Amino acid sequence: MICVEIVSPGGPEVLRPTERVDPAPGAGEVLIAVAAAGVNRPDVLQRRGHYPPPKGASDIPGLEVAGTVASVGEGVDGWRIGDRVCALVAGGGYATLCVAPATQCLPVPESLDLIEAGAVPETFFTVWTNVFDRGRLQRGEAALFHGGSSGIGTTAIQLAAARGARVFATAGSDEKCRACEALGAERGINYRTEDFVAVLKGLTGGRGVDVVLDIVGGDYLARNIAVLAVGGRLVEIGLMGRTMSATIDLGVILRRRLTITGSTLRARGVEEKGVIAADLRREIWPLLEEGRVKPVVYQTFPLTKASAAHSLMESSEHTGKIVLTTYSA
Repeated sequence: MICVEIVSPGGPEVLRPTERVDPAPGAGEVLIAVAAAGVNRPDVLQRRGHYPPPKGASDIPGLEVAGTVASVGEGVDGWRIGDRVCALVAGGGYATLCVAPATQCLPVPESLDLIEAGAVPETFFTVWTNVFDRGRLQRGEAALFHGGSSGIGTTAIQLAAARGARVFATAGSDEKCRACEALGAERGINYRTEDFVAVLKGLTGGRGVDVVLDIVGGDYLARNIAVLAVGGRLVEIGLMGRTMSATIDLGVILRRRLTITGSTLRARGVEEKGVIAADLRREIWPLLEEGRVKPVVYQTFPLTKASAAHSLMESSEHTGKIVLTTYSA
């Protein structure tokens, strides 16, 4: 198979196309002939040497793929050779063949082509488990999503709006704010020119929001707490601000009954990820099938041009997802 490996920690130039022996599915796994693989921030961190794959996972980057089932391992039910699938994986996505646990595979909705499907698993798994499971966002509540123009942000905006929440998002330009609003956000807030706490307090009559999904980290902690309503939930999923610690007033947490939580996805076990996949198929797949939500694909690159895709990712000029293709989509 053709794949992209990380020669050594460094910039985009350390991503090198190469050939490796075709993988084979083990018990409970399927082998996918990859048509498309999404590019995500964790791939960039892995390339830099800051996010090693979990024990037993492939060293090849790539956390989501879409394609067709090429073969199935022992004990696999429900998938047949030729089925169109998309899958969350712990590594190995930047390749023409990728092994995935069968429980982490989902059928490609009829409304999507394989390139669009390649942009679904990582962000949809992440948003479901953090916004709706850990964050417990309910119909009629208000949510703030930082990085609204990112893959996570564009997914969170659509899913929350489709499920009846009031949605707000921050982004780094007026153009990106308008893109967030086009996807369902009531108001995009330019974090370079506006104070999101003041804006949201004004828009909510001083109440604040029920859920904040944060990808920045310590630099935003005090303001995230300030913008939460009584009983609000702050969910931390990233450290793009590169500040891993902050001081908080615990009295505020107690008086306003706030919850601060966080999670990562990649290191979770197959069984837990399988539960998330089942939740998505039941709760979110109908929205995809009906066309009420759709992944936002900003640009595609050939698999062998993964370095160019990473350069674009690091520029933050994109809105939505960047996808690698093998031309078999």
